Amino acid sequence: MKTNPFQNTIIEFHILQSFPVSCLNRDDVGSPKSAIVGGVERARVSSQCWKRQVRLALQDLGINLGIRTKRITKLIVEACHQKLTANNVELTDELNENIKILSEHVSKILDDKSSNDKKTEEYKASTLLFLSHSDAGRIAEAMSPFNFSLIELDDKIKVLSEDLKTAKKEKDKELTLSLQNEKKKFEQLKSITALLNEFNGFHDGLDIALFGRMVANAPTMNIEAASSFSHAISTHKSTSEVEFFTALEDNPEEGATGSAHMGSLEFNSATYYRYISLNLGQLYDSLAGENLADAVEAFTKALFIAVPSARQTTQSAASPWEYAKVYVRKGQRLQVPFEQAVKAKQGTGYLQPSIEILNNYLAKKEKLAGSLFGKLNDYTFGEDETYNIDALISDLKSHAEE
Repeated sequence: MKTNPFQNTIIEFHILQSFPVSCLNRDDVGSPKSAIVGGVERARVSSQCWKRQVRLALQDLGINLGIRTKRITKLIVEACHQKLTANNVELTDELNENIKILSEHVSKILDDKSSNDKKTEEYKASTLLFLSHSDAGRIAEAMSPFNFSLIELDDKIKVLSEDLKTAKKEKDKELTLSLQNEKKKFEQLKSITALLNEFNGFHDGLDIALFGRMVANAPTMNIEAASSFSHAISTHKSTSEVEFFTALEDNPEEGATGSAHMGSLEFNSATYYRYISLNLGQLYDSLAGENLADAVEAFTKALFIAVPSARQTTQSAASPWEYAKVYVRKGQRLQVPFEQAVKAKQGTGYLQPSIEILNNYLAKKEKLAGSLFGKLNDYTFGEDETYNIDALISDLKSHAEE
């Protein structure tokens, strides 16, 4: 077995990003999300919110991604049809029905709460599952020799069992071996055990490798997430404010005055601290050692351009990274808590004192951790204008090359 050269190696992103009037991430009543940190209220953007935007950014970058869906059956049926078309096999009504039955069977095994959606007459899982096109293709490949319904599968196994007994009695070794192999194939399909065991290996959906996958009924399909996102928290005290607005009627009734609609929206403004770590060792394993440097490049680009989508048309929160400290090291992950709320300095706002606290905290922890800090290198983005995001990506890629 090939040794993982990136075992316990992590890339850590400590990012400061300032947004003016915005509502990046809303709660169930439409208010900006918040949290109490260090005894004061802070603005907050949930980790899942920013992760989704990173995934969408990867999609915009043309990266091959998985599919997050409840419609497992539909995905597998489509993969089966593509396989049949590629092999010039005619799709009869009977064959199509059998494919549907087997696909529903796979769906039940992956999620035993799967059920028929009466509104759409489609079989759906109870929860969203991450599958890539190659995953669906491999399931279709395993199903392709079996153009039978599940009842016919049981009948086929019974017939093979009887034939196998006869062959053993007649001491026909060649026939016995052949029948044993054929019976085993049908039993494997029915249990899907062998199929799921094959999922310990390469996965072509980068987002599956980055964000992980858990399938409770099929543990061999589980993938540990290579990336870890904290909730983005404002480095300072931040409270929501209320915007009152009115809208006027363009075609009012004669004599009508005033607004046709009134409402209110909450917003805030903040300098956020974002902490993201990328476990190169785990990513190497999930990608089977393939294209690791390219994955690091794609992930860093997506981190840089991803911005939460809430209220972009009304508040246009489009602020890029202001500052980032990026470490490559072997050691425990290290998030800066900003437990003491930053105070704005006159004429500098919150960003500059946040940078100072961030750098001082990291420098102190590096000294205290000694050899356990395990620093291989560190990079600073946002101070030197000649050191742009392309240069940072190039440096990080160099740590992902064998």
